[in-house]
Amino acid sequence: MPNAPVNTASGQPDVAALARLTPEGLAACLARELRDATPHDSATPQRDEAVAIFRRYLARYQADIRARFEKHELKGAASAKQIAAFTDVLVRGIVDLALRATATPGTVAEGTQENRSGSNLVVAATGGYGRGLLAPFSDIDLLFLTDEGNAHDAHRLVEYVLYFLWDLGLKVGHATRTITECIEEARKDTTVRTALLDARLLAGDGALFAMFEARYIVACVEAGAAGFIHDKRRERLERHRRFGDSPYLVEPNIKEGRGGLRDLQTLYWMCRNTFGTRHVTDLLAPDFIWMGILTEQEAARARRSWDFLWTVRLHLHYVAGRAEERLTFDMQPVIGARMGYTRHGRQNGVERFMRHYFLTAREVMRLTHVLEPAVLRQAQGPVAIAVKPDEAMREAGFTLIDGQILPERGISFDKEPLKMMQLLDWARMRRRPLHPLARHQLIRWERRAVELREDPEAARIFLDLLCGEAPQIETTGRRRREVAMPSDSEAQVMTSYEQHAPPGHAHWLHILNETGIFGRLIPDWARIVGQMQFDTYHVFTVDEHTIEAIRIMDEVASGRMADEIPVAYELVKGLHSRRALYMAVLLHDVAKGRGGDHSEIGSEIAADLCPKLGMSGEETETVSWLVLHHLLLSHTAFQRDIDDPKTILDVADIVQSPERLRLLLLLTIVDMRAVSSRVWNAWKATLLRELYVRVAEVLAGGLATTERDVRVRHAKEITAEILAEDGIPQPDIERFLELGYAGYWLSFDHETHKRHARLIRDADAREAPLTVEVLPLPARGVTEVTVYSIDVPGLFSKIAGALALAGASIVDARIHTMMHGMALDTFWIQDTVGSAYEETHRLTRLSSLIEQALSGQIDIKAEIAQAGFGHMPLRMRAIHVPPRVVIDNGASNTFTVIEINGRDRPGLLHDVTAAMSRENLQIASAHITTYGVRAVDVFYVKDLFGLKITDKKRLEEIRESLLACMKAAEAQAKALLDAKMSA
Repeated sequence: MPNAPVNTASGQPDVAALARLTPEGLAACLARELRDATPHDSATPQRDEAVAIFRRYLARYQADIRARFEKHELKGAASAKQIAAFTDVLVRGIVDLALRATATPGTVAEGTQENRSGSNLVVAATGGYGRGLLAPFSDIDLLFLTDEGNAHDAHRLVEYVLYFLWDLGLKVGHATRTITECIEEARKDTTVRTALLDARLLAGDGALFAMFEARYIVACVEAGAAGFIHDKRRERLERHRRFGDSPYLVEPNIKEGRGGLRDLQTLYWMCRNTFGTRHVTDLLAPDFIWMGILTEQEAARARRSWDFLWTVRLHLHYVAGRAEERLTFDMQPVIGARMGYTRHGRQNGVERFMRHYFLTAREVMRLTHVLEPAVLRQAQGPVAIAVKPDEAMREAGFTLIDGQILPERGISFDKEPLKMMQLLDWARMRRRPLHPLARHQLIRWERRAVELREDPEAARIFLDLLCGEAPQIETTGRRRREVAMPSDSEAQVMTSYEQHAPPGHAHWLHILNETGIFGRLIPDWARIVGQMQFDTYHVFTVDEHTIEAIRIMDEVASGRMADEIPVAYELVKGLHSRRALYMAVLLHDVAKGRGGDHSEIGSEIAADLCPKLGMSGEETETVSWLVLHHLLLSHTAFQRDIDDPKTILDVADIVQSPERLRLLLLLTIVDMRAVSSRVWNAWKATLLRELYVRVAEVLAGGLATTERDVRVRHAKEITAEILAEDGIPQPDIERFLELGYAGYWLSFDHETHKRHARLIRDADAREAPLTVEVLPLPARGVTEVTVYSIDVPGLFSKIAGALALAGASIVDARIHTMMHGMALDTFWIQDTVGSAYEETHRLTRLSSLIEQALSGQIDIKAEIAQAGFGHMPLRMRAIHVPPRVVIDNGASNTFTVIEINGRDRPGLLHDVTAAMSRENLQIASAHITTYGVRAVDVFYVKDLFGLKITDKKRLEEIRESLLACMKAAEAQAKALLDAKMSA
């Protein structure tokens, strides 16, 4: 043991010596300094001086461990052990001090730690601290164990210890109980039982602690492991639901999320009850390898996963300066850089780091699939009544144990890799879960699936797993019992994943992906496993998003999402190209992360892969086309004016076939819905449905540009009939019909024309310079805001600013100047959660803000500048969104289309449209879409004379002006926010 460091003249310990400090050295240092600081006539030093001594050494050893960790001298788990070991010394020193300060004889005896045998009180570490692991900002969990007659003396000592720890700035979780109370609380609460499993003696009566351990073990044995395991699995399921049921969330919780540290700890707790393991690393020790549960390579991978997760966790704590467990966007690049991840090829450092994290989470899930069933079998014994394999299954080389399928003894996946796919095929046909040993063998030999890339039988099975019809259940006798779903008794031994997995093709794709077979069978798939996109739009990694899209496709096809996505359910009935659609869903993002256009590269991959999987030439062409154009409908519906005939004709020219149109819309819907449930809403469904109907009409021969005048005349005739039925005088009807240009009549339905007629008639009768009408449309997920006003430059900008101040998001807009010079502008807006404004007070505020903005009562620019980026969480600001302006003169025959890309923020539309007004541009329509923090705003504009802008020099001037405006406004808002934060 090293000597205590020499004190300097100022009384500070020698820093060089502290750099080599060990827990034993810390104990000696504390004892010496406390002894030197203790007056001759007192048992303890002054409290403030004692706290200062402990605080100084606490800061020193924390800084020492952090420095060694950040220099990569210590890994994550080793650092956590060091923190726990030094904390042990700290707590023991405080307990010693508390004994002398409270002058309570016989509570905790003097002497060495090993021989402390003071009666009636124990101080024990519990929870994670009890396991000897402590993150930098985690709670220190303590149990003060007393006997029945020592409550008063124990209370004084406990109070001293806790206040001392709190004075040091440490967070403490604590409980004071007798042995009987511990056992009773553990019986009632699984969390308490779990925490006490790891109880470790720090100071006090060793005999009392030994009695506690003995009685507690007996109580656990009497309670049985099965009930505890059941409770821990239920607790884990609830935790996954709360923190994310997928390990592939792009902002994962590394402690509580699926595939995180808590899942490994849950395995440990189960094994602690069943096998008597004393530490998480015991799971990966030679004993488990000798038992045949894990191979040496698997144990090594699991150990690396344990260390990697702890390393990430410590970096998170140190960077955040608090107990942060969520790997948010702003943390990811910082921690990735600290861990040495840099750009490699097209993949930047943060994406490489996160991919390593997701592959690690997959390893944790694999370990769970292998270990947990073995624990359950040991705890519960074999299933009492299990289905037996039939002759056909045995002839194929498979059998059933506990109702779960696995290869017969003597079948080797190494020698017969096709058996891996056949195993999954039989499991699907017989509706049997995989036995953990079977899953283990799949993981072990997944590399052999490389040989199946050209195998037609493997291709057939893969297509069946992807999109095959559900196997039919015969309703007679033995055969029905063979393929029935597992009974309750059988379900008890399944892993939680199998028990709660959604039925259908996604389940089998998850198994292929988690075992690694998927990436071996299709090399292009391996490149997207764990591939994340560093943005706030996508919730999952690319591979998980794709499998989620397959799950959504199953839900749509079965009718289970008919209420949420009715248009998709109607389309899928009677579909002729089922296999092509499922394959297109599988491959639509397969080229993400390669650079270039992932649609084009993915289309080429599809053209090459589909024939190898046994698909026909027609199916291959369809899949390749769908992948190439999988963004066409969403791009058109959300970023183009679908009332412009050229927009519809351009889409129809690309699609050409009603069947392809149906397939493309289904692919678009499931792709969007699989991004996140928040991305899909009623407004987007409305736009896609309208686009689909109009393109289908063209493909059926029902629209031509020459019919534009006919459609305008037809709209006027129907509107006139409706108004006449409502008793509107004929002169007023004729006046209204003369007010709108052709574009107006083609932009709205007849009911809207009727409302506009009444609004204009009433406003003109009152000679009102401004009228605002708000109408909730909950079925479409929007609120319609209609503004009838004198047309002045910058009108759109002022209205957009007022709506931004109200917290509204504009999703679409139509701007019409009527023939008598009045503006009739219509905005469709949503609130911050993507729903319509419906409450009366919110609607009133919307109208009021618009009226104040247009009458000059509020300074919109100043108010928006105050808003800045303040609405955006710090983690979102880590996402870089460079401003971009694209001008497209080919999208419309009569308008110039300007597309604005930039960071979404309050007032973005106001700033952009104000700049357009300064450039003397007239806005006819606006289409606004947000992808996380990125906004894409598209405007259909003309010049001051109502003409399309064709001069290249003028177009470049407009582009530069808009770009400069966006950069300046964003810089101003950011500077204001920085000033607020620094203040």
